[in-house]
Amino acid sequence: MTRKFYDALQLDPSILKRRIAACETKKEKTFYRAAMAVRSALIVAFAILFISLLSGLFGADNTPMAVALFCMLLGIRFVNFEYCAGDSLAGLAAALAILTLAPCAAAQAGPALVAPLHFAAFFALLFLTSQRPEMGNGGIYSFAYIYLTGNPVAGQALARRSLMALTGWLVCGAILLAKHRGRHADTRFHHLVRRFRLSRPECLWLLRMALGVSLVLAAGQVFGVERFMWMGFACGSLLSEYPLSGSAAVRFWQRIAGAAAGAAGRVLHGLLHRLPLQDGDELLRRADDRRGALRPFGGGGAAPGGHGAGRGLRPLFRRAVPPAVAPPSARGGPGPLNQNTKRKPAHRQKRCAGFLLIQ
Repeated sequence: MTRKFYDALQLDPSILKRRIAACETKKEKTFYRAAMAVRSALIVAFAILFISLLSGLFGADNTPMAVALFCMLLGIRFVNFEYCAGDSLAGLAAALAILTLAPCAAAQAGPALVAPLHFAAFFALLFLTSQRPEMGNGGIYSFAYIYLTGNPVAGQALARRSLMALTGWLVCGAILLAKHRGRHADTRFHHLVRRFRLSRPECLWLLRMALGVSLVLAAGQVFGVERFMWMGFACGSLLSEYPLSGSAAVRFWQRIAGAAAGAAGRVLHGLLHRLPLQDGDELLRRADDRRGALRPFGGGGAAPGGHGAGRGLRPLFRRAVPPAVAPPSARGGPGPLNQNTKRKPAHRQKRCAGFLLIQ
């Protein structure tokens, strides 16, 4: 792999697409298309390995945290927190603490506390990590918070999630220092706190995102909406646009159309499964009842001591698998049903035995 191809692998997909569109020769287009394909394959392979490893070490119930750490790992290579490295490490630790504890606390909080808790945690998370919303950190960390809110844990699983967060802090912190050590050396975190003004577009964006997503998540939890985190994803997607536009009507109606299509699909799925196939045991019971009703007329009733209703799948094999030893009445010998009858001739015995085998 040449250095040039390695550099192409580091480019953003949007940049690769623009370069493919601007290429004048087929060879250059093939080069950038190959770079995009290899980049995608490497990311997928690394994602499978990274998430599987963390899930195996810290439990499958903490897979959502592994997914969040993977997304943070991809983003932190290119985007920093816009303040010095030392404060950035502390900010990363605080962000991981919020992602670990806040969703679990919100799951246990009362209805009156859910919305304030979500708002405080989500606003603090975005303020720590997304001073420049156009760089994409807001999407990464808001996705992580919403996803973990929909998958809270408690007890030993929470302890394992805390250990996973510590592992993620060590890995992401090392990458943060390696890639952004000398940047924004003169900017401390408290400088950003002092500069916070609602008149600034990025601060207004932070407030809008935190307020909207926290209210939606709180409503989903309080009203017991199944898989309410998808409401948070939809709200975050609608509010994450930056720079702020004067009208969100286009995106609003696009989301409405998507929501209507999803609801229609869900209703259709429910209608198709409204009348499921009846239980197998119930069908067998009804079949045995019908066969029992035919017994006075010579129908194929069960032999004495044979199978009756509610015997599971055993009646299905009565016709296919003959009994190992036929009952005395089937052999024509003395039995409870023919003790006072004459012994049947040999040719009639064979007919009866054959009839039982066919049954």
